[in-house]
Amino acid sequence: MRAEAQNTAEQISKSLELLGQRLGVETAQHRLEEFNARVEDPNLWDDADAAQKLMRDRQALVDSIATYEGIKQELADNVDLIEMGEMEEDEEVISEAEAALKMLAVTAAQKELEALLDGEADGNDSFLEINSGAGGTESCDWASMLARMYVRWAEKKGYKVELQAESAGEEAGIKSATYKIAGHNAYGWLKSESGVHRLVRISPFDSAAKRHTSFTSVKVYPVVDDNIEIEVNPSDIRIDTYRSSGAGGQHVNTTDSAVRITHHPTGIVVTSSEKSQHQNRDIAMKALKSRLYQMELDKRSALVNEVHESAGDAGWGNQIRSYVLQPYQMVKDLRTNFETSDTKGVLDGDLDGLMGATLALAVSGKSRAEAQGG
Repeated sequence: MRAEAQNTAEQISKSLELLGQRLGVETAQHRLEEFNARVEDPNLWDDADAAQKLMRDRQALVDSIATYEGIKQELADNVDLIEMGEMEEDEEVISEAEAALKMLAVTAAQKELEALLDGEADGNDSFLEINSGAGGTESCDWASMLARMYVRWAEKKGYKVELQAESAGEEAGIKSATYKIAGHNAYGWLKSESGVHRLVRISPFDSAAKRHTSFTSVKVYPVVDDNIEIEVNPSDIRIDTYRSSGAGGQHVNTTDSAVRITHHPTGIVVTSSEKSQHQNRDIAMKALKSRLYQMELDKRSALVNEVHESAGDAGWGNQIRSYVLQPYQMVKDLRTNFETSDTKGVLDGDLDGLMGATLALAVSGKSRAEAQGG
């Protein structure tokens, strides 16, 4: 087998090894049999929430087994095809099998990263909060660009995106926005995006066409489901209703139904401005619980924060990534040193490379290449 194909096959084997470790491949079938036995229990649906969790956990195991076995079989099939093609000197068969191996390597690497998403809340939905920094219109416009970037990314993942609250900028863009992003592993993927994002570009709002630097803060919190208990003392919160404001549009509410909840012990403030005040109270309370839960997660494991804080002060002191559009094109993550010149792709939502590098770093303390022995 040619050297390039051999290297690709070895790369897939490394991904398979990690997938097997995360799956617990030796016991996977036995665990699936246990799930199947529990599913057949006639009393299963007496507790609907427990039953739904069981079905989700079973399906996740089924999918993981299928992914592992599928990649393993496809690797073996294509290696066999290459060896057969070499024996018969059939260049067409060899080329097709080598191309299939390259595609499989991309899939295996993606599944490898997804297998690292095994934190306590990684599988949950996520709240994404964007706040413009100092800089007026420039920063507000940058905040709207980031909002678009994350919405595009989520849509490519097949996630459901709901705008929870938005405050429009005075001239352009947004001062702030909060989204709920629903889908498997939404929080696991997004959690490393928390921090300050820096933009360098020729400002479209500057008649002198000078270069400007803007900062926008991104915060990510898991949506706390019913399996995670978070107690909120009613005496610790203040609930206010107010009239939503903005430039207009489908997401702006014109009645006094918007809700703001302030949590006095922590200073956390959450808002929701949907159509129903009752709905807004529920959404805001869930958001508050998510913020409190995130604080607890941060106490348990602050590795990602420690890494990006070591990069030094920038903006608000937590800069994690720079997006340079002038005088050259480059997006660079300051925690992993992962960089790409495809700024348009990134701003259109192609974020998996950046997220994946940070995810691998958070799990192993190393870059993905280092973690794989590269």
